[in-house]
Formats: sequence, C-alpha cells, structure tokens
Amino acid sequence: MKKTTTSNNQFSYYIKWFWIAILGGTSVIILLFLLASWGVFGALPSFEELENPEHNLATEVISIDGVTLGKYFKENRTPVKYKDLPDNLIKALVATEDERFYEHSGIDFKASIRAVTMLGKGGGGSTITQQLAKLLFHGEGSKNLPERILQKVKEYVIAIQLERQYTKQEILTMYLNKYDFLNLAVGIRSASRIYFGKEPIDLTISESAMLVGMLKNASYFNPLRREQLVKDRRNTVLGQMYKNEFITEVQKDSLQQKDLELNINRETHSDGSATYFREYLRDYMKTWIKNNPKPDGTEYDLHRDGLKIYVTIDSRMQQYAEDAMKEHLSNLQRIFFKEQKRNKTAPFYDIDSKQIAITMEQAIKRSNRWIRMKLNGASEKEIKASFQEKTAMKVFSWKGEIDTIMSPFDSIKYYKHFLRSGLLSIEPQSGHVKSWVGGIDYKYFQFDAVKQQKRQVGSTFKPFVYATAINQLNLSPCDKFPNTPYTIPKEKYGMPEDWTPVNSGGKYGGELTLKQALAGSVNVITAKLIDMVRPENVVTLAKSAGIESEIPPVPAIALGSVDLSLYEMVGAYTTFANKGLRVEPIMLLKIEDKNGTVLEQFIPNSKEVLSEESAYVVINLLEGVTESGSGIRLRTQSGSYPDNVVTGYPYKFTNPIAGKTGTTQNQSDGWFMGIVPNLATGVWVGAEDRATHFAGITYGQGASMALPIWALYYQKLYADTTLNVSQEKFEKPKNLSIDINCDDVNETDENSIKTIDENPEF
Repeated sequence: MKKTTTSNNQFSYYIKWFWIAILGGTSVIILLFLLASWGVFGALPSFEELENPEHNLATEVISIDGVTLGKYFKENRTPVKYKDLPDNLIKALVATEDERFYEHSGIDFKASIRAVTMLGKGGGGSTITQQLAKLLFHGEGSKNLPERILQKVKEYVIAIQLERQYTKQEILTMYLNKYDFLNLAVGIRSASRIYFGKEPIDLTISESAMLVGMLKNASYFNPLRREQLVKDRRNTVLGQMYKNEFITEVQKDSLQQKDLELNINRETHSDGSATYFREYLRDYMKTWIKNNPKPDGTEYDLHRDGLKIYVTIDSRMQQYAEDAMKEHLSNLQRIFFKEQKRNKTAPFYDIDSKQIAITMEQAIKRSNRWIRMKLNGASEKEIKASFQEKTAMKVFSWKGEIDTIMSPFDSIKYYKHFLRSGLLSIEPQSGHVKSWVGGIDYKYFQFDAVKQQKRQVGSTFKPFVYATAINQLNLSPCDKFPNTPYTIPKEKYGMPEDWTPVNSGGKYGGELTLKQALAGSVNVITAKLIDMVRPENVVTLAKSAGIESEIPPVPAIALGSVDLSLYEMVGAYTTFANKGLRVEPIMLLKIEDKNGTVLEQFIPNSKEVLSEESAYVVINLLEGVTESGSGIRLRTQSGSYPDNVVTGYPYKFTNPIAGKTGTTQNQSDGWFMGIVPNLATGVWVGAEDRATHFAGITYGQGASMALPIWALYYQKLYADTTLNVSQEKFEKPKNLSIDINCDDVNETDENSIKTIDENPEF
C-alpha cells in the first residue's frame, strides 16, 4: 500500500512538472512574441515601412516600341505585378516552398514543428511570408544561436503583420520581386530576362521550375557554375508540382529529361542594345535630376528610385543599325589589317617616328592604367615601365574576345589599328532619334562617335552651300557654271593668301549644271557658289539648321574643312527632308516615377530654316548624287569592287534616295548622309587618329567606308514592313517655280559613273 502511494506521488510529481514545462514554455514563447511585438529585441517595421518596404529599384530605359533597352541600377531589380507572372511559376513556388501557403496566416506551425523535431532534415519550416519578412527586414540569419532565435521570433511577428497588410497575391509578387537570383538578376523579371531572354509571363513550366529551384540557395544553385546541380534541383521542383497535382506524371517525366536551355542575356551597361545612347542618357539624367527634385526637395537617385525613361529609339531599328555596322566594319577591318602588313609604320601614315612616339605617349597618358597608377602615387618612370611588361588580358576582335598575353603598350597600338564608326537616324517630321550607334563595341571603345566626337565633314557640307545659293539667289539645278579653276583673292575675306581649290584628279572643262556639279562633287563650282552668297550667309543657314559648333566664315568651309559631330550633321540634314522646317532632335518622350506618375513630357522645338521650295530643290540635287554621282553604287544592279570592300553589294535600291558622300584629306574620314522622306541617316567611319587611314581612295572614300553601312541598314529596314520606312517620292511643293527638269542632262554612262564613283571629295 505504501509502495502504491509512493508511485502515485511520483507520477503526480512528473505530471506537475510536465504541465509546468508546457505552460512555462508556452508562456515564454508568448512572452517572447509579446516582447518582440513591443520592439524590446529591436525595432519592428512601422506601418509605413510595411506599406512601403525599402527597395533598390532599377531605372529602366524603354524604347518607343515598348522594349527595355537597358537599366541603371545598384540592384538590377524591376518589379512586376501579379498579372505579369505565369500561373506555372506561382504553382511551382507554392508546391516547393510552402504547400499550405493559402491556408495559414503567415506561420505554418505544422511545418515549424516538423523542422524542429527533424532538425531541418524534412525541409524548412519557414513560409513564403516568413521568407519575405527575412528578405525585407533583416537579411541573412545570425550564426549566433540566441540572436538567431530572436530573429526568428521577429520574423514570425513580421510575417503575421505582412499577412494582415497584404493579399496572398501581393506577398507572392513581393517575394519574387525581392529575391536575388545572382548574376545581376535581382527579382523575377531580371532573372527571366538574363537567364532566358524573355519576360516572366512567357516562362515555360521548365524555366519556372529552374528559377523556383534557385530560391533554396541561389549561390549554390547557380546555373552558370553548376548546371547539372541546377538541373537536378529543377527536377525536384517538377516532382513537387506533380505531387501537388499541378502537372501530370507524363509532363513531369518529359520535362525532367530536358536540358536547362539557358539563353543568357547579361544586363551590364556595356552589354545589350544602344549602349552609347544609354551612356549619353545617363549624363543627361544627371542634369535633369539636379533640375527636377522630388516634392520633398530631395534628389531622385537614378540607380535606386525605379524611374522609367521612355525614349524615341526604336529597338528594331537600333538592332538593324548595330548589325549593319558590324557586318561592314568586320569586313572593312579585314581589308585594313591586310593593307597594314605592308605598312612599316602601321597603323600610321603621313607622320614620322617622332610624331608616332608623341601620339603613343598621349594615348598612354589617357589610359585608365596611367590614371590609376598616378593616383596611387607611382612615379612616371614606374608607370612607363609597367606599360612594357607583358600580362594576360582579353582584347577585342570581330570574331569575339581573345585571351592573349601582351604588354599594355602593345595593346594600345593594337587598338589604334581599328576603324571606328557612328550611325544616327532621325525622323525629320518629329525629330525622333530612331537609332544611335556610337561605336563598334562599348566595352572596348567608349568614345561616342555620334555626339561626343567631331571630325572634318568633307563634301557632306556642300549641300549647305547649295541650299544658301538656291534660297538666296533662286538658282535652279539646271543652271550651268563653267568647270574651270576659280580663285578667291585673299583680300576679299581676310585670308592669308589667295584660295584656289582644285578638282579631284585635276579634271576641268566645259559647263556643268548644279545637279551635275553636286553629283560629281566638283570643287570649283562649290567655290564659285560660296563666293556668290558669301561664307557668313552659309554659316548662318547651317547654324539655323541646327549646327552648334563654331564655323569660321571663310570660303574653305565650302569643301568641308570644319569639324562637326554626326549628331549635328544628321539633325541639319533633316531640314531638307522636312520641307525646310527644322524640328529639333529629341531623344526622350517622358519620364515617370516608380508609381507611373509622369514627371516630365518632352516636346521638340521647331523653326523654319528654308522655304519649302528651296528645301525640295536641295533634295532634288541630292537625289542626283545617288542617280549619277558618288552614291550610284546604291542603285547599280551588278558588278563587284576590289576585295569585296563594298559589303553586300549590289544593293539594287530603286526608290528615291537623297544622299551625299564625303571623304576628307588622306582618307581620314568617310561619310555618307542618306535621306528618304521619313528617315534621315548619317554614317561616319574612320580611325581614332587621323594618321590612321587607308593608303588609297579605292578603299578610303566615303562610298566604300560609310555608304555600305547605310545600304545594309536600309535593306533591313525595308525588309521589316512593320516599320513603314518610306520608299515613296519626296513630296513636291505645289506651284514649284524653280525648274528642276534638266532635259539636257543625259544619264551618266558606265565609264563616267566609275570615274565619279572613285573620285574623292575634299
């Protein structure tokens, strides 16, 4: 009896302490939750912070056809809405990360108990809401156990608050927008674009499963480093989708056999489309931000505030322009490298060894290596010595990056061999810049040949002389002038000596109409015209057309001795196509904040430069260049050029094209300006140094260096019927009083075409 009483007392004792432990533990847990909710273990997010969790949002540059051209970011994150997420992605996420997501209120106690009792071997206990709380408010968990427990308690409290504040759809969307998928892919939209080259809504089941698989640990399941591991993880996600009846067994088995099928599209600034334009835009936005503060007076952060910049660039036209440049420049560079094998001072001509040494030293002192070492306190002797030390590096080539070993000095000389190029397209009627290609590869050649660079423009300036003469003197394309030497005395315009330009090849004799003179780029007749109208009036018209650079009022500008940018030249040429009305080039349509509020809309300025009649007559003259002059190779139907220098020839254009080639002294610069009624495009080709050029005119003229890019580009534009680039005639003014029908001008025969085509214009 006594033994039984003792046993009962012991049982009561254990029962008592069991309930004390249960109630005490529960009380401690409740107390921890209460203390956490009161902020004892550190401040919890406020209502405002829950409503507006802090994000670093990328600023997007969006083309006129709705394509993201690029981003400016600290974190490459662009949020999407729930409606932009495919159903298969949501199902994969819920099946893998939180099967009871739609049943709990932020905490899945069943999963939490399982995680504790099985020490995490049966899967984690965190819900999607808890993972979001972790991402939003404290990041990676502490390795210190007591601190980790307190973080977990706060995570529970925040998860419950998030569930009260947001819908289930909003929580899923926030989580996918916040997660860092690595490789500059922050958020589901960046991940979709970078890993698969598409928007999230277009993800397949297999692609969604891979991205959801990365949520376990993106550093470990990195598809660029551990492709097989990521594939296995994707297959686990597909298994979870089958288990939850989101896909069939047949689908699961089929999809698990597939490769990852990655389509990597990196989104660094030097990658992607319109890189030179985006760099120009970055500088523009710095000024805009200073002049347009937020309502609270602080400045917008281009890399964090999620602005949306809508631009006039058309992504399709931009891609065609970049492809055309690559196609021709890779071919032209092949020919140039071949020529330089015979050049003892390659890649330079026309300068001696002393001048070459100066040129190279200037390039060295402009290099990042020189600047960096100078800032770190290295002596000039040490820096120069480092430029002679061979080192492993990647260098640009048209066949792709090359891993090589060379000295920094030799790499600079290597890059001096490369021909550069710029292309700009503007819609004359709206001023919209449609494509902007500032160089051949932004990663290696960052100097922008569209707006930053200014070079001699050669004969592409002559139309401004002709336009002034037509506008001022009412001249006709049919008016004839003697093709004889012409001298302007030095006293007339304050020149140091008499000016007597020469024709290419020294060819003179007879009379030529203005149309023939411009088509053949005859220098003596252009000199006569600028003397008739005076240089200052030509300068006035050019300035009125949009050229902002300094132009000296001297006769030599008639032959293009002035340095101008491609941006200025194309902008000015649009005046001819737009009936004499200049519409200022515009690149931006509007800027919005992250909420879609329009901060500014952009409208171009416009003004009349020429009469409609004069502008049409200039267009008529320029059409002659492509009908019988230096641009004739746009139209010829057969034949060939040495070493296939005219890439893609023959082009066989039959539609009206107004154009002008330009070639500067020693073939340092090749230009082509080409206009159709609703698109004006200019192309420049040359090297970094003017002493780097082709030895002869066959390869070095504008018709060989620049015109083929224009031709290849327009072939692509015309092949894309969604673009509606005009092939129609230029609109003729009603009651045109100037005679443009030169009946006595016969079509140029093949021999004269060849003569004109191979003559330079200086």
